[in-house]
Amino acid sequence: MTTRSRALLVMDPDTFGVQFGQRQLRRLSALVELPDPIWTPDLDTPAARRRLRESDLLVTSWGCPPLTAERLADAPRLRAIFHCAGTVRPFVTDEVWRRGILVTSAADANAIPVAEFTLAAIIFAGKKAPFLAQDARTHRDDWSYVTGRGELSNRGRTVGVVGFSRVGRRVVERLRDLEMDVLVADPYAAGEEVATAGGRLVALPELLRSCDVLTLHVPSLPATRHLIGAAELALLRDGTTVVNTARGAVLDTAAIERECASGRLDAILDVTDPEPLPAHSVLYELPNVMITPHIAGSLGNETRRMSESALDELERHLSGRPLRTAVTPDEFAVSA
Repeated sequence: MTTRSRALLVMDPDTFGVQFGQRQLRRLSALVELPDPIWTPDLDTPAARRRLRESDLLVTSWGCPPLTAERLADAPRLRAIFHCAGTVRPFVTDEVWRRGILVTSAADANAIPVAEFTLAAIIFAGKKAPFLAQDARTHRDDWSYVTGRGELSNRGRTVGVVGFSRVGRRVVERLRDLEMDVLVADPYAAGEEVATAGGRLVALPELLRSCDVLTLHVPSLPATRHLIGAAELALLRDGTTVVNTARGAVLDTAAIERECASGRLDAILDVTDPEPLPAHSVLYELPNVMITPHIAGSLGNETRRMSESALDELERHLSGRPLRTAVTPDEFAVSA
């Protein structure tokens, strides 16, 4: 008789409630053993440490505590982690890599709603829809304000995509259905791959000087902090809209505040630095800025797409098939 692998789910209570309904739990139970408790938000209680010691696999998501050397000392059997969300940075430590533990991520699944949101933001930017909606609050019965936002069109626009990442690639692919010129800046991207997706690889300064909409899709790393700062924003043409659904620190907050306050640039920001912005930030008051509370990524039942992705990987692992979403130490060093 073959002994089945034992697994433990590690995530915060709200995440567990949203990401694991009866369907997901039934599927997981068919793949592995799930002794009680099947789920924990904490790895330091006696019950959690007991379950950790007997677990071969972890299924993780938002709220998983860091897998420190001390905690992993109580996980002698652990050989793989299947993450039901995007980045694994908050909990994967050097000790995980040192021990050769397999790590997978559902970042590909999480990229889908971010790309959808970004596409909508780009289309709205072409029509200046968020900013005209603000104007409508003060003009009400007079539509003369429509002429004050420049040309309202998406046809023939140039979109600059900074970062040919999971999300960036999907954005480029979705823009193929529109009559737009798509430029991509990414030092790690291959021109042929960008062209196949529907874009053209160029240097960042050329992209900045040419685009009508700038959209950011790079990870938050020391090397990308304020990648788009005052000097880069100065290269943008008047009336350009800056879209950020990546990480707030990629964009210099003070610099975008100055440019938007002057009226020269517009912005659609789903992420900010800090997050949320302080109450006194001028960005809240500006009629040419739209701020949303980090909603582009997976929310609600979209998060179960990530759960299913992780369970797909778990099934492949158990059957000895090649994995599709494994995270390597090299990729970890340059990804979100």
